[in-house]
Amino acid sequence: MRIAVCDDSFRDILYMRAFMNGHDVSMYSDAASLLSDLETKKSLYDLYLLDIYIDNSMNGIELAKRIRTADDEAAICFVSTSDDFYREAYDLYAIQYLIKPVQESDLKQLLDRIAKNLIRNKEQCLCYKWRGQTGSIPYGKILYINSREHNIYIHCKDGTVQECKGKLNELASQICGDIFLRCHQSFLANIYQVDNLNGPELTISGHRIPISRRYYNEVKKRYYEILFEEVN
Repeated sequence: MRIAVCDDSFRDILYMRAFMNGHDVSMYSDAASLLSDLETKKSLYDLYLLDIYIDNSMNGIELAKRIRTADDEAAICFVSTSDDFYREAYDLYAIQYLIKPVQESDLKQLLDRIAKNLIRNKEQCLCYKWRGQTGSIPYGKILYINSREHNIYIHCKDGTVQECKGKLNELASQICGDIFLRCHQSFLANIYQVDNLNGPELTISGHRIPISRRYYNEVKKRYYEILFEEVN
């Protein structure tokens, strides 16, 4: 796993690095150096561990916003001496917020979760056919899938929509499980991409996905399981 650690305390960086044996760890003492690598070297990481109070020019929250523009799939974890910025971290979809001194067990639990997500996204792909061409899309890049008039539309995180022929019932029988859930006669949702459950609908990256009464209890149950999984 490729990990970037950005902290103005070299002692704190070395402390955390000691718990990350076996991983490719890059160390940055200021935000500018990390951003430079992202922009010039196109160096993307699987996980960014960002100190909230990095330097006077830019704090960890601002750095995370800049990282998001270059890598919208980045797994970001903030480390801080306080939880003052927890709300801002939540709004940036940070995967975790750790309080210094970081506990070895908490960091290793985080790394284990990221590793499992990487394996899941790498190994599982949705294959499709359209106009004589075949292709595949990793599960982790799919927001939701809907059907209309015998066509299936795969909505992706990068804003593209892949169209293909097929029946949603048949697709659901192939991919529904831990990641995709049937929430409506015409919709499948990637539960790991859900931002909010509000009454009879899900919000996924600004898209409002309906939940029919038939599927509501199962969707609600799985949604809260994911929330609990993220907290732990």
